[in-house]
Amino acid sequence: MNSAEVKYSIVVPLYNEEEVIIETYRRLKEVMDSTGEPYEIIFVNDGSKDKTLEIAKSICKRDKNIKLLSFSRNFGHQIAITAGMDYSSGEAIVVIDADLQDPPEVILKMIEKWKQGYDVVYGKRAKRKGETFFKKITAKVFYRVLKTMTDVDIPVDTGDFRLIDRKVCDALKSIKEHNRYVRGLVSWIGFKQTGVEFVREPRFAGETKYPLKKMVKFAADAITSFSYKPLKIATYTGVAVCVLCFAYMVFALFQSLFAVAVHAWALISVFSLFLNGLMFIMIGIIGEYIGRIYDEAKGRPLYIIDEKEGF
Repeated sequence: MNSAEVKYSIVVPLYNEEEVIIETYRRLKEVMDSTGEPYEIIFVNDGSKDKTLEIAKSICKRDKNIKLLSFSRNFGHQIAITAGMDYSSGEAIVVIDADLQDPPEVILKMIEKWKQGYDVVYGKRAKRKGETFFKKITAKVFYRVLKTMTDVDIPVDTGDFRLIDRKVCDALKSIKEHNRYVRGLVSWIGFKQTGVEFVREPRFAGETKYPLKKMVKFAADAITSFSYKPLKIATYTGVAVCVLCFAYMVFALFQSLFAVAVHAWALISVFSLFLNGLMFIMIGIIGEYIGRIYDEAKGRPLYIIDEKEGF
């Protein structure tokens, strides 16, 4: 199929998805065939260590609509999404995870909105099934904290499941940030955006690819990419500590005037420990920003392709 004929590009990042990839392919194919328009499904193998690559290759060989990119190693979910969009050729590009928590059938609703003139159509989670209370509450808090910390209007309760127009995809290609938060970048770019609500299903098979450690890293990337407010915390905290110190000095002075015994050493010790802890936190926040500057300054490519199929 000529790339000029492609109407829709479906980008599917893969990392150790051997248990689900066949079902993902089946449901995506069923949905996209129903449109009656030309499409491509781009699987992006993000350094999987199981049989994901082998299965993806076999699917690619028997279906001309399937294309495959395989990284030389694991570069991360957001980079895999970026690579898929870079290699896409459709007029509209849909990003969807392979775990089937985001139902492929919702893509048809996104296409309807796109045909009505919207450039970005994001999936908004009305309900999240099969997730722990901890995951739900932390996700809810994170999205709302991020919204208050940045001037960019990033919709709450949304993930990377979305449709973007070709012009939005081309604009994203010009952004080469290494510590990427793609859904935030899409909001930052602008254009006409809307959402479609859906119920997020439990994972079809396998394990989540976002354990607590990766969730924390993801949150740090999101906040540091779109907000300088954490850096301002150091200034505000310094002012608050100075005010507290001055107030305590006045309090201690009054106590000494009235011959009240002041156990200053105990208070000073506790206050000193508190300040030391606070200082390390502030240094850590500043370090996060400096580390990201260092990553950008190195100028390394976002990803390295090991194999390509179907292009």
